[in-house]
Amino acid sequence: MLEVMIVIVIIGIIVAVVLPQFSDIKKSQLLKNTGEDVVSTLNKARSQTLGSLDSSQYGVHFQSDKLILFKGTAFSDGNASNEVINVVSPVTLSDISLTGGSSNIYFSRLNGMPSVFGTITISNGTSSKIITISATGGVSIN
Repeated sequence: MLEVMIVIVIIGIIVAVVLPQFSDIKKSQLLKNTGEDVVSTLNKARSQTLGSLDSSQYGVHFQSDKLILFKGTAFSDGNASNEVINVVSPVTLSDISLTGGSSNIYFSRLNGMPSVFGTITISNGTSSKIITISATGGVSIN
């Protein structure tokens, strides 16, 4: 009986040490995936605009819990052509700092220049990443 109790205590200690590390790894991976989703969505909007898909411009609308790829130069929440990319909790778009305080960006058909530029900060509560949108339309993540 004593041996069984010792084995149970050892297993409990191992679980107590390992479980928080898995949680941190998951939060870190969610942050990385969200950063890649934001960069990918911005690049998709820019490439669709430069490719004149449906002879239109494309943009991205940012909210704390999602980003939305939209067609045109004005975001309409109920538009059926919108492509919604949800941000998985605990990750959020914690700071949207685009010129003019906008939460929307769209790209020019002739040269791919963005309507606004600035930074988007994504965080998971313990760490964060900053996505930078340059005035020329380039997108980078730290």
